[in-house]
Amino acid sequence: MEFSGDGFDVIVVGAGVMGSSTAYQLAKRGQKTLLLEQFDFLHHRGSSHGESRTIRATYPEDYYFSLVTESYKLWEQAQAEIGFRVYFKAQHLDMGPADAKSLLAVIDSCRNNAVPHQVLNRKQVNERFSGLIDIPDDWIGVSCELGGVIKPTKAVSMFQMLALRNGAFLRDNIKVVNIAKDGDGGVVVTASTGEKFRGRKCVVTAGAWMRKLVETVSRIELPIQPLETNVCYWRIKEGHEGKYSIGTDFPTFASYGLPYIYGTPSLEYPGLIKAAVHGGYQCDPDKRPWGPGVVPDSLKQWIEQRFKGLVDSSRPAATQLCVYSMTPDEDFVIDFLGGEFGKDVVIGGGFSGHGFKMSPAVGRVLADLVLTGEAEGVELKQFRIGRFEENPRGNIKDYEDQVGLLLKSTL
Repeated sequence: MEFSGDGFDVIVVGAGVMGSSTAYQLAKRGQKTLLLEQFDFLHHRGSSHGESRTIRATYPEDYYFSLVTESYKLWEQAQAEIGFRVYFKAQHLDMGPADAKSLLAVIDSCRNNAVPHQVLNRKQVNERFSGLIDIPDDWIGVSCELGGVIKPTKAVSMFQMLALRNGAFLRDNIKVVNIAKDGDGGVVVTASTGEKFRGRKCVVTAGAWMRKLVETVSRIELPIQPLETNVCYWRIKEGHEGKYSIGTDFPTFASYGLPYIYGTPSLEYPGLIKAAVHGGYQCDPDKRPWGPGVVPDSLKQWIEQRFKGLVDSSRPAATQLCVYSMTPDEDFVIDFLGGEFGKDVVIGGGFSGHGFKMSPAVGRVLADLVLTGEAEGVELKQFRIGRFEENPRGNIKDYEDQVGLLLKSTL
């Protein structure tokens, strides 16, 4: 079939939050940008939909700090441009056994990067959060003002609207089946319909489909495993609903150990609090089981104990399904595809259930890489494809009580 259009500076494949953020970054720099999505825009088949994601500055790994801090600024900037809010500020609390290596690494990283924080014992956690959170005597809490909640579907829509406003072309229901070098030096992107698009450069942000597409295009098999995860909402008992709402002193939270549990204040569903296990089942994104998902007893027990019986832990009031794209070390893949493509094709994937918060900065980095071959202000060696050739497990970390949780999940 004939080529569609006159050609583009950059074609972005995959219109989840990472691809949409990248398209926005490219278009605002004056690049003729095409954003392609295999399903409807804002679909619920991948990782970029739903009602809430946490944002926090506390990480065990130092190399995420610059991406997170830049993203705080870029979230504010983008929502100022669009005229509505997608980022809602909150405090954040990490908690876990006092000897948990991953939690101790969080504290070290906060100190290394001058992140304002407080290390709290059980009594201090109780006092700091008005008696709403209880931890065992042998646990500690790490309190930080740099928390918050992102509205994911709304955020993806924001980036797409901003990309369009800046001149980008957006096409959905275009499934990309191949990317090849063009004889004129660019790339040709082919859809399942036979339609072809020509671009000077290409960025691939295909989410749970990244492994399949990259293997088709380059025969490189990325160790990115899709996982179907079950997000749970729990009913706050009558008379206590307001205490757990966004805008109070109740925080976003993460509980280190097995299982790793995370959650947000009540926001999207009045009277319900989000608390879920950072875990899931391996799946084929094209042949999803679609739940209903299992709620482990360990999560129910955690809710009953941490929230002092003020949240109904008998069963979730509501659940939602989502897909993670998990790497063995739970770190991202941000790199040039290489081979015959050289630096003409850049990939961003494997965001492992914790990348959404950093999507504004990741979009900036992917745009930088595809346009200039470099990404200013960010060390990318931890995100290179080649790390899996050196070690199948990827980045070696100084702690083992969190790494690979999803693949060892008790779900």
